Amino acid sequence: MATRSMTGFARSDGTAAGARFHWELRSVNGRGLEVRLRLPPGLEALEARVREMIGVQIGRGNVTATLTLEAPTGNSEIRINERALATVLAAVEKLAQRDDFDRIRPEGLLALRGVLEVGETQSTDSDALQKELFSGLIVAIDGLLDARQTEGGKLAAVVAEQVRRIEVLLGQIAELPARQPDAVRARLAEQVQRIVGAGAGLDPDRLYQEAILLATRTDVEEEIKRLGAHISAARGLLAESAPVGRRLDFLAQEFNREANTVCSKSTDIEMTRLGLDLKAVIDQLREQVQNIE
Repeated sequence: MATRSMTGFARSDGTAAGARFHWELRSVNGRGLEVRLRLPPGLEALEARVREMIGVQIGRGNVTATLTLEAPTGNSEIRINERALATVLAAVEKLAQRDDFDRIRPEGLLALRGVLEVGETQSTDSDALQKELFSGLIVAIDGLLDARQTEGGKLAAVVAEQVRRIEVLLGQIAELPARQPDAVRARLAEQVQRIVGAGAGLDPDRLYQEAILLATRTDVEEEIKRLGAHISAARGLLAESAPVGRRLDFLAQEFNREANTVCSKSTDIEMTRLGLDLKAVIDQLREQVQNIE
């Protein structure tokens, strides 16, 4: 089966222009595709291309892509922020006019926030760097797809088992003796006698007619047929290679609608019990298909 989950994680590591980098991709379920990026300062220009690359491969889910860039050791430089230093020196000149002012030492000035800046000599916008970063992203995306595929296989097995349980319950409902007109007639006769008394005369023909009408109103044959069709449709979707999450979600809603009708039409304790069991399994099914792409 090619069912894919919307949940997955992948990581790729590499070296570009002397710097180490790490891509981490995480995805969880979502109504559509939403991509959140966390890129190092100076690499904002990569955002459009990264979103495009993820969008081509992944159709649905909330995806977080994080890029960490580690500059090579010993490749940093210390720079003096001339504007910040000038502002500090001007303040020092004003303070020097005070009698209680002791001139500060140069190391004190350099220790002030913003006067010294530590930066990397690495150019973060070089073509070589971007090429390697995109190659690493492709590896991470492939890993995320594999993770979602593996998780999707497990989900498909769970959903297939739930569909099988629905089929078993549906078969039990279809074979209930209480669905037969004779059983409905006997139940109706018992109810009438309880209301009007055992001594009241009952017209068998009229009673049979009323039983037929009641059986028609409470018959769940159409619901059983539609549920059977939904079971076939669910199995067909699980066998497809294209993303089927949205269609399975819609189908689960249709399952639930028919199960509700079965319960509302039930005039028998056993049918009500089976109907409630059916609704419980369908509810579990709806939860699982929320995670399928």
